[in-house]
Amino acid sequence: MNTKPQSRLLTKKRFLPYFLTQALGAFNDNVYKNTLLILLAFAAPHTLPFSSNLAINLAAGLFILPFFLFSASAGVMADVYDKAKIMRVVKFIEIIIMACAAVAFVYQSYVILLFLLFLMGIQSAFFGPAKYALLPQHLKPDELVSGNALVETGTFLSILLGTLLAGVIANQQDAEIIAAVAMLIFATLGYITARFIPDAPPSNPKARFEWRPFLHTKHTLAIAKKDKTIFQCVLGISWFWFLGASYLTQFPNFSKLFLGGDATSVSFLLALFSIGIAIGSMLCDKLSSHRIEPGIVPLGSFGISLFSAGLWFYTPKNIPHSDSLMAFINHPQMMPVFASLILLGVSGGIFIVPLYTIMQSRSKEGERAQIIAANNIWNALFMVLSTVLAIGFLSLLHFSIPQFFLLLAVLNFGIMIYIYYQVPDFFWRFCVWVVSHTMYRVTHKHLEYIPKKGGALLICNHVSYMDAFLIAGASPRPVRFLMDEDIYNLPGINTFCKICKAIPIEAGNRQSIKQAFDKVAYYLEQGDVVCVFPEGQLTYDGEIGTFMRGIDLILRRTPVPVIPIALQGLWGSIFSREGGRALLKFPKRFWSKVTIIADTPIPANESNTIMLREKVEQLRGNNR
Repeated sequence: MNTKPQSRLLTKKRFLPYFLTQALGAFNDNVYKNTLLILLAFAAPHTLPFSSNLAINLAAGLFILPFFLFSASAGVMADVYDKAKIMRVVKFIEIIIMACAAVAFVYQSYVILLFLLFLMGIQSAFFGPAKYALLPQHLKPDELVSGNALVETGTFLSILLGTLLAGVIANQQDAEIIAAVAMLIFATLGYITARFIPDAPPSNPKARFEWRPFLHTKHTLAIAKKDKTIFQCVLGISWFWFLGASYLTQFPNFSKLFLGGDATSVSFLLALFSIGIAIGSMLCDKLSSHRIEPGIVPLGSFGISLFSAGLWFYTPKNIPHSDSLMAFINHPQMMPVFASLILLGVSGGIFIVPLYTIMQSRSKEGERAQIIAANNIWNALFMVLSTVLAIGFLSLLHFSIPQFFLLLAVLNFGIMIYIYYQVPDFFWRFCVWVVSHTMYRVTHKHLEYIPKKGGALLICNHVSYMDAFLIAGASPRPVRFLMDEDIYNLPGINTFCKICKAIPIEAGNRQSIKQAFDKVAYYLEQGDVVCVFPEGQLTYDGEIGTFMRGIDLILRRTPVPVIPIALQGLWGSIFSREGGRALLKFPKRFWSKVTIIADTPIPANESNTIMLREKVEQLRGNNR
């Protein structure tokens, strides 16, 4: 298991230039876009052939429109050509666009600047699929979560810093000249860092790229729907951007009308939210132990609902008065609002990183960029829908902004239930994650021996009723467990077992045994991981009992690699039989240290129950 700090990737040539390129791109996009929006609002009304309000809304639409029009073609292109080369070409085009923008800023030609904003949207639409599809090519599987966490952290901090710098630039006397110089510098820096990104060979080099945007869009959206889990990840990511757009759009009026703040307080709220997402993204990597862990997605989505409702609950009933930013920050009524806002961002970071990582890792290499392009299309659609929702509830139904935040909390809770109903793996992995991270201190050793693909049989000693939870939480792949039918049928547990696709078996019933072995063979042939506790019951004395011969029958029918696993430190738990029946005694300890250790896979033709028992016993050693 990877235990090195996330920041080590920032020392690697295969990641650092990429990280700097995408961060500088997000930064420069927001410097340009927000400087233009501020100048449109305050400096340009008399130079435009239409109202500044129309110009601001037009600007937002012009930047999003290319994601609908060109994302699919960009995805196809990223699968056909070298992704690093695409990023370099796109960054060079950015310099050209920024050079034109510099001239337009100096001459205050805002119509041309709006057109160039549309070109920036096109540039971003082509950059996105190459950006995310490149990561799995340059990072190892156990680095992918860390890489995505750093990318999301860099992106949101870049958005924040770019927005803040835009505000500073727009308030200067020579704002247009300063903006022109700054954007050219940052575009050039982005191109220079892109030159150092290592090559990323095309995923589908035999394909030919043809300019057919409509057909590409139709085909790309269809690809994203083929895998149910991938599509639910796409919808989850798009929902995140729906929420993000909803919150960020309301911050100015929320600060002014309900918190008594001014323009600087809006920047402070934006900073809290962005820093929260950055913290959540990095925390996600820690919580998941640097690996893909769907189980923490529900934790993030629950936090989003909780802290969004907190914004409604803690909004002051009477508008506070603050005559400075420090007075605004130090006002006692603001503390719960600030805490809710930053924890909302943290929850968003925890929610989004696993979804991006799952989407990347489950995508076929030749389709990955197209799936990311489909994700960008859905993201753009959801952001447009967020605007429609806000207009409907705030303008037509006259909701207050805190009430709108409460509505988002309720909607998010409903979406959360829908997604976990559609993809139950998210929910049961969450339950497993909670157990393995709250009741015990779990250490994993050599779990990389579990094959990344293909059927495999896990063999483990049986110490407590928590054994299956702990193994499921430790395994990098979903595990199907063979379990006692009486426990399987217990009320409340039965539904959970069905979600986990557990396999019930009754030892004294031949028909049950046959059905269970048929199911085991089916899962192994499908390429799943199955875990069996060969003792057939919990240990009564902490020692490993005799292994039942069913293991030999399973391997004879379905020859797959066998991975011996041992549990250490569970004897004495309330869930074990030490000192009496499990569960019917007072606990002697809490948060005890448990080790799960695996050994090298053993070919099926070299395995038998006696040898496997000896292997597990050696692994466990004297630590019961």
